[in-house]
Amino acid sequence: MRTARFLVFLAVSFATGFGTVASAQDKPAKKAAGPVAAVPAQVPVPADVKARVVAKLHDVSPADVASSPVPGLYEVTMGGLIAYVSADGKYLVSGNIYDLDTEVNLTAMRRNAARAKALASLREDQMIIFSPEKPKMTVTVFTDVDCGYCRKFHSHIADLNKAGVRVRYMLYPRTGPGTESWRKAEEVWCSADRNVALTRAKKGDPIKARDCGDAAIIAQYDLGGELGVEGTPAVFTQSGDYIGGYLTPEQLVQAVQESKQAAAVSR
Repeated sequence: MRTARFLVFLAVSFATGFGTVASAQDKPAKKAAGPVAAVPAQVPVPADVKARVVAKLHDVSPADVASSPVPGLYEVTMGGLIAYVSADGKYLVSGNIYDLDTEVNLTAMRRNAARAKALASLREDQMIIFSPEKPKMTVTVFTDVDCGYCRKFHSHIADLNKAGVRVRYMLYPRTGPGTESWRKAEEVWCSADRNVALTRAKKGDPIKARDCGDAAIIAQYDLGGELGVEGTPAVFTQSGDYIGGYLTPEQLVQAVQESKQAAAVSR
């Protein structure tokens, strides 16, 4: 399985293997005092190194290969996932690189940057958005109609909007194509009013909608995989931080504020 699928499998396994929905591995380590590490400057990667890495990981393009903080290892980006490959393309390392002087998780910083870029490039007409008039913050949430905690999260949508949180939903039926949850996601997406349909579906009400295909669901589902989603709800900030699964409105606002502060300090 010498393809980018192997890279995605390893990166997701590491990132989610030691936690529930949001791994602590994504969180930069904190230090009481001292200098803050910045992401090391990118240096050109030799063309022959890129060629060897691309030859081993066939779904990876040369643009996905960059230098890393560790000599001899090169960073490979797949969506929102980061891994490292040796110069000869033989060895792949899935894990986090920390700066021991500052105790900062450099991989998490790069991973968040990759996620933020992917999330910022999305078309909002391909989402289901619940927004207050004057939003103070935005989160992107991968949700499953049948997920109990997703339903609990959505039951607070009015309170979230009241707190200034703009919620951009992406449909992510965890059971995959051809399942009942997938069918419900299609019905929500194909409804004339997706916001109303999503709210009704999360209450367990039946939805009747015309068949418009599942291309949009496939795209959202695939993106969730690229970003490392392993459970729902999966909540991402605009800075690409994977802040958790179910959170109360108060917890979510606090988590977004902390994420924003951490992102500002790491620049």
